[in-house]
Amino acid sequence: MSATLISSIAWVPRGASQRNPSLYILDDAELERVSALARIQLTDAKEELRKASEAANKMGRADSNEEEEEEGTKVLEDGDGSDEGDWVDEDSDAMDVDDSAPSKKTAAKANDPDDLSKYDLDNYDDEESTDAISHFTNIHNIAHYKSNDEDPYITLKDNDSDDEREELEILPTDNLLVVAKTEDEISQLQIHIYEETEENLYVHHDLMLPNFPLCLEWLDFPPAGASSTDSASDSSSSGFGSYIAVGTFDPEIEIWSLDVVEAMYPNAVLGRPDKTKAHIPVPLGTGKKKKKKSKARETEDAYHVDAILGLSWNVKQRNFLASASADKTVKLWDLSRASDTTGALRSFKHHTNKVQAVQWNSFDPAVLLTGSYDRTVRTFDSRAPDGGVGVFLGSEVEALKWDPWEESALYVSLENGLVLNFDVRTLSSSTVPQPSPARFTLQAHTGPCSALDLNRNVRGCLVTGGEDKVVKVWNVTREDGNDSVSLVTSRDLGIGKVFTASFSPEASSPLTVAAGGSKAVMQIWDIGVNRDARRVFGSKIRTTGGERIFDDTYKDKGDGTGVVGLTSDGEESDE
Repeated sequence: MSATLISSIAWVPRGASQRNPSLYILDDAELERVSALARIQLTDAKEELRKASEAANKMGRADSNEEEEEEGTKVLEDGDGSDEGDWVDEDSDAMDVDDSAPSKKTAAKANDPDDLSKYDLDNYDDEESTDAISHFTNIHNIAHYKSNDEDPYITLKDNDSDDEREELEILPTDNLLVVAKTEDEISQLQIHIYEETEENLYVHHDLMLPNFPLCLEWLDFPPAGASSTDSASDSSSSGFGSYIAVGTFDPEIEIWSLDVVEAMYPNAVLGRPDKTKAHIPVPLGTGKKKKKKSKARETEDAYHVDAILGLSWNVKQRNFLASASADKTVKLWDLSRASDTTGALRSFKHHTNKVQAVQWNSFDPAVLLTGSYDRTVRTFDSRAPDGGVGVFLGSEVEALKWDPWEESALYVSLENGLVLNFDVRTLSSSTVPQPSPARFTLQAHTGPCSALDLNRNVRGCLVTGGEDKVVKVWNVTREDGNDSVSLVTSRDLGIGKVFTASFSPEASSPLTVAAGGSKAVMQIWDIGVNRDARRVFGSKIRTTGGERIFDDTYKDKGDGTGVVGLTSDGEESDE
């Protein structure tokens, strides 16, 4: 059974991407970079490519000569009103004649009206004549220009490149979304453009992935060892750019530039181990009748040895990226250093089972929050990890988030459908985390709550999604030190089981959510079309500096539901 789903969605801030993306160039420098990146030797492949290129060139020249011969033959056969018999092959002996003693045969040919030898057609092209007019007088000028743009006699130039450039252009008002999609066992990153004013969503370009993607994280810091194409860009040379980090079932983190289209290889790979290290578990036992069991992989400090389940980029310390893995560790990466030689900067071993999620605190850039299948959540200072605090939960962690409005508050969603809110100042500092009372507990879904996000533009606005196929929006308020939670609106977006849902980072679209799930379909939902949402969040948006004021005259999007999906390109059948 093939997997078909969207596992993660990441918004790209407006204006972060280049207006005109670059095309990927696979030159010698890029081949050398990829060779070092993949730890493979491309010398033999390059030699084979050179030989194939030379053979192709020779074949091309041979075909060209054959075409010229065929064209010459056609000219002779299709002469002006002449029969095929008018053009004959001259006997080789006819060239060996004595001019001083003409033979009878020569005299007879001179009197023959059909004999054309007197015109010396063999040397016709060598004559210098300015009066002769022929269709083929300037034939030697043909094919001197590589393209129509270089030919001065062609006034209508080819504008295909201009059209392609216009199609790839990214406007400052465009919203970009990166979608980790797997369909029929083919994994790829789809970069979507969402034109909010036109209510249009389409795929700008895509990137093929070698393995199943599990998590995404956008960042603007160019990693060390970027490709030659990306290094030449203005954004990369200035120390900024638009990149997406991808965690997959492989114990590696690929970083791709979103400013380059048709890319074949990532800009950087974090955690690629030495080629002698195996990525797959070693089976125990050799007996045919024994059931094979996987031996636990030995953890490494320099790199992960199992799937990457979570990623978090440090917005304030821009060269730091944290990763959570199924190998029970959390690792800290320095993007300014080449990971193939230095590996991870730090490795944290706070959990006894798979680490499902990780996030940096936006208020304190040194503090990390982690959640695991061991039913615990931990938070600690990455500079002094031994002094962290944690809490034991009654179920496995699905997702977690820091509250962007309160430094010490965190949210965590669980496999049993609960969403809990904690104040880290009340958590246990013991080595083994103890249960601690939550500020509030919410039964958000009937199954696992896989999606969780908090709105950075509207305080107390929370979105959740679960395997019950419903996306829900909640309002969290605090009065006199007590928290209360109420459901604002909910909707089945037709995406199947919900695996990811996140708010737009733009203040002009504070209630726009992107969600994806088991049907490999992404939907954009503008919650502002809902009257209750406008009533509950309207005053909050105005007080937080939002550009849009919601009232009863708010314009409905699309069919009036506020849901925008991919438009059909007209190629699908009616079925």
